[in-house]
Amino acid sequence: MNPVDFDRVAAAFAAFHHQFAPLFGRTEAQRRSEQYVRGLLVQQTDRRNAENVADVIAGATPRALQRLLTEAPWETAPVIDALHAYLAPRLSTPDGVFVLDESGFPKKGTKSVGVTRQYSGALGKVGNCQVGVFLAYVSERGHALVDARLLLPREWVDDPVRRQAAGVPVAVGYQSKAALGLALLQQAHTAGHLTGQWVTADEDYGKVPTLRDALDTDGWRYVLEVPTTTPVFVHATPVAVPAWAGRGAKPTRPRVVAGAAPATTAQAWAAGLVPDQWQILTVAEGAQGPRMYQFAAQRVWESRDGVPGRESWLVGRRNLDGSEPKFYLSNAPTDTSLLVLGQVGAARWPIETEFQTLKGEAGLDEYEVRSWAGWYHHITLVLLAGAFLVTIQQEWGKKSAPSDAAASQSGPARTLAASDVDGRRPAGLARRHPTPQRVRQTRAYPTPPSSLTQ
Repeated sequence: MNPVDFDRVAAAFAAFHHQFAPLFGRTEAQRRSEQYVRGLLVQQTDRRNAENVADVIAGATPRALQRLLTEAPWETAPVIDALHAYLAPRLSTPDGVFVLDESGFPKKGTKSVGVTRQYSGALGKVGNCQVGVFLAYVSERGHALVDARLLLPREWVDDPVRRQAAGVPVAVGYQSKAALGLALLQQAHTAGHLTGQWVTADEDYGKVPTLRDALDTDGWRYVLEVPTTTPVFVHATPVAVPAWAGRGAKPTRPRVVAGAAPATTAQAWAAGLVPDQWQILTVAEGAQGPRMYQFAAQRVWESRDGVPGRESWLVGRRNLDGSEPKFYLSNAPTDTSLLVLGQVGAARWPIETEFQTLKGEAGLDEYEVRSWAGWYHHITLVLLAGAFLVTIQQEWGKKSAPSDAAASQSGPARTLAASDVDGRRPAGLARRHPTPQRVRQTRAYPTPPSSLTQ
């Protein structure tokens, strides 16, 4: 990077942070927030804890940065609202897609807030970790992580000593990952900066009927992955309340009429399709070329307590060789095209790209805080760092081509690497710190299995 580009990056970052600075309160906290976000982007050699971040930022101290995370009284909600407002003119489109997913953060010991033995994608197995539920926004203009909630396991909710030690607010009770995801969507909708009706998520969220119901009630259109064993009715099936036999309690719940077609599973439905019912569609342009799959869809009725429920789309997707089948339920209108349903479902994958990018380039998983406030403060500052990377991507023209659009990427997002904005020149973000920076490779994390506790 030449001196002109260094000046450009430094000026862009100063202008970027200036928009958020007042939300951190006192002048000292404003200055420390700027140093911390800048340090997250610059520090590439070591873990991005407060000590190592301070090492690459002139004027910063580990104690001051740690206080910003754990003691400073700034609220995260106004910062998240401002983040959405900042990203809106850069990413928002009428057909944008909101994506829910979680990420695990391996931890040692038992004192870090929310830590317990649960599945972690970073570990690829069940282990001692925290889990955060994240919301991403995806459109043809790009994508970004825009909010997060920490999953507080029941054992933490019911342990007042641990709660108090970690600073968990009294009002915080147990919420499943699906409930946390719904809260994220509701807050984004209330803020109104990022537009779009579509929601997608993997089967950990799609398998929860109450989440699908809540999304439908709130006016969202969803394409949610569901397990292969999900029961559905593929024909209009009559139901009736059984006649009373004259003894015992009178039946009050309807049942499928004798002789009517029973429910089947998504997998059995797909097995009964003939080859002509599958269509090959290109849902995106990926890093390795067009992302093409076979798709099929049919209007069905969800099975609720053994009887037909809401009418929905059942969508099947598989590789061109017929392998790796996936299934989705969608409340989209009957005239929605199969291509649109497939594209919305495919919009989930950019959130994996965002996890990889922010873990590799902004230290999403490298914090060393134990408290509730510390976790939320760090994650919020990382989301700001991610928003700045979106700005740099767009200013350098990385997002101008449709083939680089959010839903089309199958590999890590193209970003201005943090190692390119280090302190090797006076205008660099680190302000001429002598420590050399090495390029850090972005790490991939496997997708977690179905493990949602409802």
